[in-house]
Amino acid sequence: MSLTLFGPGGVRAVVNSDLTPEVALDLGRAVGRTLGGTVALATDARDSARMVRSAMVAGMMAVGADVVDLGMIPTPALQFYVREHPGISGGVMVTASHNPPEYNGMKLILGDGTEATTEDEAELGTSYAMEARDADWDRVGRIRTEEGAISDYIDAIVSKVDAEAIRSAGLTVCVDCACGAASFSTPLLLKRLGVSTVTIGCDPVASPHRDSDPTEENLTTLMGLVRSSGADMGIAHDGDGGRAVFIDGTGRFLNGSVSGAIVARSILAEGKGKVVTPISSSKVLEDVVTEAGGLVKYTEVLSHQVVRKMQENLAVFGVEEHGGMVFPQMQMCRDGAMALAKMLEIIAKNGPLADMVSQLPSYSTRKVKVPCPEGLKVPVMDRLHRDVEAAGSRMDVTDGIKIILNDGWALIRASTTEPCIRVYSESMDAGTADRILSEYSRMVKDLVRGLTDASRAQPEPR
Repeated sequence: MSLTLFGPGGVRAVVNSDLTPEVALDLGRAVGRTLGGTVALATDARDSARMVRSAMVAGMMAVGADVVDLGMIPTPALQFYVREHPGISGGVMVTASHNPPEYNGMKLILGDGTEATTEDEAELGTSYAMEARDADWDRVGRIRTEEGAISDYIDAIVSKVDAEAIRSAGLTVCVDCACGAASFSTPLLLKRLGVSTVTIGCDPVASPHRDSDPTEENLTTLMGLVRSSGADMGIAHDGDGGRAVFIDGTGRFLNGSVSGAIVARSILAEGKGKVVTPISSSKVLEDVVTEAGGLVKYTEVLSHQVVRKMQENLAVFGVEEHGGMVFPQMQMCRDGAMALAKMLEIIAKNGPLADMVSQLPSYSTRKVKVPCPEGLKVPVMDRLHRDVEAAGSRMDVTDGIKIILNDGWALIRASTTEPCIRVYSESMDAGTADRILSEYSRMVKDLVRGLTDASRAQPEPR
């Protein structure tokens, strides 16, 4: 496996193609050497989870690391466990998050429960590339299983919200876990909070009924269920339970910036502060935060960058446009279950989610993926930067290229997890948002096509 598979989202690769048992074994060795001591391990619900987990455990133990196997739990539950147990040197989550089912991989968790940074991932990559001797026979690591991580995690979440207000509100929620890692924990949380629940995709051993990425086009069943059941809202997770995407009581999909704006307003009402969000977020978040007396700080479109920026600025909240929310009063990582509990508290105290959404400034946001081979991402983005600069357009290069227009904005950035370039657009007018998206996605497609043709035309080296 090439080191290019070590990225800011951890390791993600196709199972038994790039991610073979041999590769997973060496990944385990690298994790064991990097973290040392006792490492907590958990998995999501993918079919390949046990195979990858077994190989990684063998690798960690081979270099002398001890392993605590927590079983199938959400990533934030693993992060909470690591943070709450000082004797744990770090954690590894066997997951490919929202990637398709043929993928698997891992996320590295540091000893404070936060996700590894790019620099940490580079260190892991270096360790993976090393030829290092395994431990002597009498220093091989040991493994033990531990139950109760989910229960402790849920207890902590319940303690951070007004549970009695939620229980008294008589709410009904439709839940879609895509047969992922949150299939046990989220229904348990709702039960603890006295919320009536209608579930789909909450059987982790079943075949998922949808892709694990909780996008609007993947949540049509959930949106229909909310409408037909008369539920107060719907909630969807990604494969490892880090993200929470909401559907209001009318069955309307909410962009993460919209739901984040509602949560940010509630948090800022309790105390002013800074809110951190990636450059891809809708302007609705900045509008709401500013009106509430807070300050938005923008960062790259990476969850660990949001967390680091929050730590630097002592921020009170962090939110990503695809549904990640970070609550420092709980833990410094995106946490889908905590986001659900907080939204329930807000609805219990302020009324229907749809009514709160209708009070926000209205923006139309669009997003599309343009396929792009890994080797062309940098040349495409470099060429685009030169073209936009030559046109005299206003730019923000916090992450990718954000073009500031009079009637909206466009953002073009290379994906860190998939072979594509993501194009975003936004305007207060839906037609304008469509036009901006069409214009810039066409520009990216033309660049990809042109550079592909140019590379094919190059004579092969003798």
